[in-house]
Amino acid sequence: MIAGLQKMTLLDYPGKVACTVFLQGCNFRCPFCHNSPLLPGKGEEGLTEEELLAFLQKRKGLLDAVCISGGEPTLYSGLEDLLRRVKALGYLIKLDTNGSRPAVLKRLVDSKLVDYVAMDVKNCPRRYGQTVGLEKMDLQPVEESLRFLLSGAVSYELRTTVVDEFHDAQAMEEMGQWLADLAAGAKPQRLFLQPFLDRDSVLVSGLHTPSAGQLAVFREKLGRYIETVQLRGTD
Repeated sequence: MIAGLQKMTLLDYPGKVACTVFLQGCNFRCPFCHNSPLLPGKGEEGLTEEELLAFLQKRKGLLDAVCISGGEPTLYSGLEDLLRRVKALGYLIKLDTNGSRPAVLKRLVDSKLVDYVAMDVKNCPRRYGQTVGLEKMDLQPVEESLRFLLSGAVSYELRTTVVDEFHDAQAMEEMGQWLADLAAGAKPQRLFLQPFLDRDSVLVSGLHTPSAGQLAVFREKLGRYIETVQLRGTD
């Protein structure tokens, strides 16, 4: 279900004027999630697909792109059809994903329904389950999605929301090495570090933002393995 719409953003799709569509439902339970009301996938529908498409029809020439976010968009059964209808209007499409459904990701990219992918990399492998709020975490699907993106199949960015309780220098070192290994000898292109910011909608209260010094260390650690590591949301 479509939970909501941000009618314009200059941040979500690099270099493009876009809107962002939020879909309900997620298979992770990250304690630091800002969009916790979307997680169950059972809330009231914010707008119908027809209403969204009517909005996009009116904004042709004003918007360049549509960002599909969530929740986890690849859980949405009507996603492929929705993207085809958005594409038919001439828009670029960016997909936000946690990488847990690689078959869907590959099908959308291979069908040329997605132009840009932003994939969340939650943590190093040994702390992944803790960071996504799952006791049992099978990393194989996440790794399959990462290998696909790192192969250059589509323009992409990786991003990590950094939380004091879940990330430290050792975890970042391990995460960088893991990503480099998955890239099979070629450095991953880019990763954004996004410091956690507390809000009323966060799933678990009492979490903390890393200091500027910590973020600098994390960036240095990851920079050994990744071509470009940037901070986002620190202004």
